[in-house]
Formats: sequence, structure tokens, C-alpha cells
Amino acid sequence: MRAFSLDAGSSMQQHRTACQIRPQLLLPVSLLQQQRRCRHSSSSSSSSSSCGRRVSCRALESYMVDKLRAAEGTFKELQLRMADPEVANNSQEFQKVARAAAELEQTVNAYRQHQDAEQQLQEARVYLKGEAASDPDMAEFAREEIAELEGQISQLETQLKLLLLPKDPLDERDIMLEIRAGAGGDEAGIWAGDLLRMYQRYATNQGWKASMINYVEADAGGFKEVVLQVKGDSVYSKLKWEAGVHRVQRVPATEAAGRVHTSTATVAIMPEVDEVDVTLDMRDVEVKFARASGAGGQNINKVETAVDLVHKPTGIRIFCQEERTQAANRERAFAILRARLFEAELQKQQEELRAKRQSQVGTGDRSEKIKTYNYKDSRCSDHRLKVNYDLNKQLDGEIDDNILVRVSGSFCCSGWSDNQPDHRGLLQMLSLRFWRC
Repeated sequence: MRAFSLDAGSSMQQHRTACQIRPQLLLPVSLLQQQRRCRHSSSSSSSSSSCGRRVSCRALESYMVDKLRAAEGTFKELQLRMADPEVANNSQEFQKVARAAAELEQTVNAYRQHQDAEQQLQEARVYLKGEAASDPDMAEFAREEIAELEGQISQLETQLKLLLLPKDPLDERDIMLEIRAGAGGDEAGIWAGDLLRMYQRYATNQGWKASMINYVEADAGGFKEVVLQVKGDSVYSKLKWEAGVHRVQRVPATEAAGRVHTSTATVAIMPEVDEVDVTLDMRDVEVKFARASGAGGQNINKVETAVDLVHKPTGIRIFCQEERTQAANRERAFAILRARLFEAELQKQQEELRAKRQSQVGTGDRSEKIKTYNYKDSRCSDHRLKVNYDLNKQLDGEIDDNILVRVSGSFCCSGWSDNQPDHRGLLQMLSLRFWRC
């Protein structure tokens, strides 16, 4: 709400008239009533903030301003390129430019909101010292507006620090979420099923699409193994923090004596990979020609129709003499070389995926847990952060608070509640470490 807007070209008389009639301030009646209630309820309260906490406000640091200005300039250039007919007619190029612009849009919008809020704050302070100085009601309204703008600027600054943190290039990808029963026998399978429902509910809350790709049911209920495909906006950026061993402590349905069991299930988060694309640089290929051997007539024995290829980076050698002409042998040799390179690249990709999965889940032992879900105390403990969460909310798929603290080093960016630890210092330390190293 822009309550104080002074036109630099207007006269002093116009300002006095505006202050006398007051509608130009555009303040709602509810705010007037709130201010009066606060004044009457506590006459000894400070005149600077009678109804709320005052938030200290400071300008963005120079290193952040430089990066934000560069991002805004790049965003404008990308918008101009999207309007270029040559780019618009090339679907692949247009998608590439549009994707790059979309990645910067949130940062640029937050930066522009921060600039607008600072401008409004400056105008409100000028108004408080000038026209509103002689009117207690107007001064009170101005102080309220200043406090609101300072809080807004502080939140925008926190948001900008998060947006400027370096991003994982895989963050925007969809994932394959694999859950496997670990230690604990039948109870581990039941627990794997509970985790599956938790992530399905979380995906629904986020507006993602979750589909079961493969599963093996357990005899006592639940699953021995289940693979879930999750598609949506920035899926990997959030769920990658859930990879690891999830331990549960509860009295299982299979326990007759009422004893507490400790079981585990492993969660692996694997981003969907691009299709293997082999680019063959002719400068990396050494081509030689030779005379073919064996039966085939005088042509292949006297003319160099055989082709000998050597791919220097990999050392792959292809010798082709089956065809009757050099051109046919050359074409066939390069086709075989591309197939060999494709196979090698595919095998490399699969090995990387296996290594990534193994590094996430380990052996599935209880000691490797990242979280413990304690049913007796209705508590979910994140051992990486040493923070406890409400168990029922976690199992209902409300795990965003836990994920956000892993992403940013803070709890909910929208505000700080009294029953949560204050991680603002940690957030500031993280942002400085990323940008000043």
C-alpha cells in the first residue's frame, strides 16, 4: 500500500490542502481504528511503534546490488531476444531463451519490489518529518507505514539472498524416488509403505504428479521396494534432501508383546537423465585407407576400399572392409564408431547413477539414519540439523519446513514463529560464505 506519495512538482498549498482533507492518504478505516485502540490501550508505549515490533532496515550490500543489476540486465536482454522474429521462429532457440528468462524472473521481480519498497520508505520518512510533524494522527499513520515497509524490505532482502545462492544444475529436473525396506524384517516393509504415502501427500501438496513405476509388495503389508516418478516444478531441488536412511521407532502391528521395534527404510532420489547424445568431432578421428583382403574381385584387392578409423580420446578402432566401395565402408565404419561411443557413454551414465544411489542409501543400517520417526513421543528428529518436528504433520506430507531449512539454512522465509529456533544468523553466514569466498 503506497500511502505517502508526494508530487515533486506540486505547490506547498496543494500539500496543505491534501493534509487537511486527508483522503489522499488512502488509509483504511480499520487501520485508523487499530491505531486508536493501540493508543488508548497503552499510553506509555513508544511513539515510534505503538502496535508492533520495529524492524531494523538497512540497504543491500554492494556485492548483492552488483549481482542483482547484472541479473536484471540479462533478463532484459533475454526478453528482447524472445521478441526477435528469428528467435521466435526457431522453437528450440526460443525454448532455450524462455527457460533462461524464467530462471531470472523471480530474482528480478523481488529486486524490483525491494527498490519500490525502499522508495516508498524514503517518501514516508520525508512526509513524517515534514507535513505530518504537526498532526499527531498523521504522524502515527506515517510511523505505522514506515514499520510495515521496513518489515517488507527485511523479508525481501532475505528472499534475495536465497535467490542469489548458487543453484544445482539438476534442481529443475524430475526425479525417480526409490524406497526400499531396510533393517527390521516385516516392519521395515510396512514402514516403506508409510514413507511412500508421506511423499505422495507431499507431492500432492506441491502440485506435482507422482506415479508408481514399479513395486514389489511385502508379505505382511507395505513394500519391499517401490519406485515413484515425480514430475513438477523444481522437484529435485527439494526432494534431494530426503535421500538417506529413515529410521522408525514404534510398536509394529506384527508385535504381539507390545515392544518397541527400530526399523529402517532407504530413500534414493535420482534425477531423470537426458537421453545419451553422442557428438563426434571429426578432428578426434584419424582416418586411414587400406586395400581389403579376401575374396571379392580385383577391385577390392587393388583399390584402397577398406577404412580404418581410430577415435583418439577413447582409443576405439574400427576397421571396415565388408563393402565394395570406399564410401560405403567409410559410412559403415562411422556408424559403428557412433554406436560404440553411445554404448560407452550409456554405460558411464549407468555407473554414475549406481554410484549416486549407493552414496545416498549406504547399507541401510540403523546407524546411518538421517531422520528418526519416534511414535511414542510423536516426534520426527532430523539428525543432520538436530531439530525436532511434529510427527503427525511429517507423515501427512507437511515436510516443507524441514526441506526449506536444508535449502536455505533457515526456517520458513515468510516469518519467524516464537516456537522455532532463530536461524537468521545462520542464513546470513551461509549467504556470506557463498558470495565472498
